[in-house]
Amino acid sequence: MSLIVRGSLDSGFKPVPPGMFLARCYRMIDLGTQKTSYKGLEKMQKKATLQFEVHGEDDEGNPVVTAKGEPMSISKTYTQSLDEKSNLTKDLQSWRGKAFTSEEIRGFELKNVLGVWGMISVAKSTGSDGKVYTNIMTINPVPSAIRKAGFPQGHNPLEAFDIDEPDMTVFNNLTDSFKKKIEAALEWKAERKAVLTIDDLDSDIPF
Repeated sequence: MSLIVRGSLDSGFKPVPPGMFLARCYRMIDLGTQKTSYKGLEKMQKKATLQFEVHGEDDEGNPVVTAKGEPMSISKTYTQSLDEKSNLTKDLQSWRGKAFTSEEIRGFELKNVLGVWGMISVAKSTGSDGKVYTNIMTINPVPSAIRKAGFPQGHNPLEAFDIDEPDMTVFNNLTDSFKKKIEAALEWKAERKAVLTIDDLDSDIPF
């Protein structure tokens, strides 16, 4: 699998400031097959998103928390591919500190990263639409000094959403923007169409 990161933010969402932070992966979202466009070319690609809760302080020494005092969140979306040059492969190998074996390349379970800590670098950039986005640029292993000192208490429950076997409790916990992306996926549309077809057939059965 591979994940492509997008820095789009929901209205009212407070972005993580630029810098290097300790972060914990708490959610994996299978976005299914999405239509993408790059330099005028459209293609269908399977996407997935990893969400992280951020722990630490900004450059001014202020805790990186929301208005409620909770850890801020940031996500990165990838194409589901472990090709050598994919963004997902680069981030996962950098994060774990070693390359994948040939056996792992044939079938790495992306849910294995849930609950894993890493050091993320965050930066802002301006997209082609003129909007400013906050992106995870790199993910690296946690330094031994921090590991020895101990990690903070994780805040968010660990969740995984699989579009082929959707957990609607997890789905309902997602932001509207993620829900819309999932609902636009080919797999989601096919599932909903199958349900409607079965319901239509059942309505003709007298008992």
